[in-house]
Amino acid sequence: MKINVIGVPLNLGCDREGVERAPNHLRERGLMRIIRKNGHRAFDLGNLYVPLVSEADKFARGRSLKYLDAIVEVNNNLAELVYDTLRGGAFPLVIGGDHSLGLGSASGVGKSFDDFGIIWLDAHGDINTSETSPSGNIHGMPLSALMGMGSEELVNIYAPGNKVNPQNVFLVGTRSLDEGEQALIEREQLSVYTMDMIHLKGIGFVAEDIKRKLKERKIRNVHFSIDVDSIDPRFAPGTGTRVCEGLMPDEFKDFVEHILSTNLIKSMDLVELNPELDVNDQTTNLCLDIIDYITARL
Repeated sequence: MKINVIGVPLNLGCDREGVERAPNHLRERGLMRIIRKNGHRAFDLGNLYVPLVSEADKFARGRSLKYLDAIVEVNNNLAELVYDTLRGGAFPLVIGGDHSLGLGSASGVGKSFDDFGIIWLDAHGDINTSETSPSGNIHGMPLSALMGMGSEELVNIYAPGNKVNPQNVFLVGTRSLDEGEQALIEREQLSVYTMDMIHLKGIGFVAEDIKRKLKERKIRNVHFSIDVDSIDPRFAPGTGTRVCEGLMPDEFKDFVEHILSTNLIKSMDLVELNPELDVNDQTTNLCLDIIDYITARL
């Protein structure tokens, strides 16, 4: 398989320094070698340009959408690069950076496939809007914008309107939801698999339920977006929004095994590694292990 690695050194969505270092940090520790040893033709497309914005200007478009213009610019460029990668028959592997980049990667996938869905592995819902977000941090809004909800500037990235049908979105590992997010989940009847459900029924049950829905809804292409905070912070301390009681590494691998068996995964994000918060490269090594595990099975 041909894999295009795209670095997105973006920290504006989380408004915290450190996460922008992750793409180069992983490269320096053997990212490309790991992918190639699994038999793929891997190409490093470098890092997308991220505009410099002073902290004094982060509220230039209002307090509810920090760094809006720069985030829109980065995501428009990322969407085009992901679309071009898919059009060329390659697999886009997007390395962040914060999860606001999911707007661009999934928008590029949405232009490539009509029948696509999103599996969003995250401790958080990322379905706030400018009206419901308590912080104004856009990394908590990408999934709602992809479904056509929230500010027009985010909804209309790369192309007007929603990029994915809400019924084709699957949230896994959630355990920290804001009030507005819970209301949206109920209103749209989203498929959400919380850690409470995973603890009760097992990760295998969750994976099989998602596979069943993918088949029923005739979804033939899936964008897989992984936030490292989905994994319990005992194993992934190097991320900015840690929430206890997350996935165990073995649970994560079990889920990945099930999902990859569908042969529907066409693109992937790995986001929110913050090397400055890591402990003895524990999260870095976990991220490299994740990439090794997944690319060995693509």
